[in-house]
Amino acid sequence: MRKALAWSLAPLILAAFAAYSYAPVVNGRSLNFPQDYGAHEDFRTEWWYVTGWLRTPQGEDLGFQVTFFRTSPHPQQLNPSAFAPRDIMIAHVALSDAKRGRLWQDQRIRRAGMGLAGAATGDADIAIENWSLKREAEGYRAKIDAAEFSLDLQLLETQALLLNGEQGVSRKGADPGAESYYYSLPHLRVSGTVSRQSTSQQVTGEAWFDHEWSSEYLNPDAVGWDWVGLNLNDGAALMAFRMRGAHGEQIWAGGTYRGADGTQQSFEPGQIQFSAAREWVSPRTAIRYPVEWRLQVGTRLLDIRPLLDDQENDTRLSTGAIYWEGAVRVFTQGKEIGRGYLELTGYGEPLKLR
Repeated sequence: MRKALAWSLAPLILAAFAAYSYAPVVNGRSLNFPQDYGAHEDFRTEWWYVTGWLRTPQGEDLGFQVTFFRTSPHPQQLNPSAFAPRDIMIAHVALSDAKRGRLWQDQRIRRAGMGLAGAATGDADIAIENWSLKREAEGYRAKIDAAEFSLDLQLLETQALLLNGEQGVSRKGADPGAESYYYSLPHLRVSGTVSRQSTSQQVTGEAWFDHEWSSEYLNPDAVGWDWVGLNLNDGAALMAFRMRGAHGEQIWAGGTYRGADGTQQSFEPGQIQFSAAREWVSPRTAIRYPVEWRLQVGTRLLDIRPLLDDQENDTRLSTGAIYWEGAVRVFTQGKEIGRGYLELTGYGEPLKLR
């Protein structure tokens, strides 16, 4: 799912090019690799997204997020000039630190081109100046030099691609046009360094990777969504989301579960239920976020609890949005069975999806 936060820019950058037809999502199209690791310039919006848990040598837990967006303001052929904004590139990064009770975060927005920012076609190679995410022989490498921290992480694949929805086509609403191409890589094995406050530490951990692209806007009745990507301790993986209406009602939902044995199951809206268990109020924005959940996916009943409550991301300088995204633990009957990330959008103001 994710990550149509970049779509909140659409009214500003697309109005002058409304007559252009972007590429559609086509049911039955097989994803093709390595080509589909890279950028899809004929589509309006795209994102590459990594979240995970890290462990320091002192046994401290950290959460991290690295997200790159590509959004196309107009068709490539309209202006051949190298100075024309072919794509707009956006990046969000964050580091959650429970011991210190804080979230470090940073953001960038640049136009693609001139060798400073862009997303390559044919394979994953995305960068905004010295922030980068690149696919390598056995996985990915993320290098981020943010204002108050830096990350240099190797992300090694341990499992096959997880195709969400119907063979990689994920529905986001009853309208057939509300679809995206969407795949994940759960259980990435992480190693590398985290630097903050003039200190550098070796870290290890586990991460979740998403790549999603689309041209259509979401249901106009949706004000936001709730999403989880969970690496379970037995090797299974679960992704689930719901789209919310103006009164908090579920207007669409979906999900994918893959067991440790490789058996995969997709879920329809009626099989998923998000029930808020506890709220946290941001001291900066006064937005109320449900940071603990009871999640039912099919016959599975899970409790979702945050690493720390304050994982609010203020990205008004890039996407115009404020949202909550952070590291969470997963429990069933009081026993921890996994870890992952939770995203909550549209709790302050509705996302501007049109």
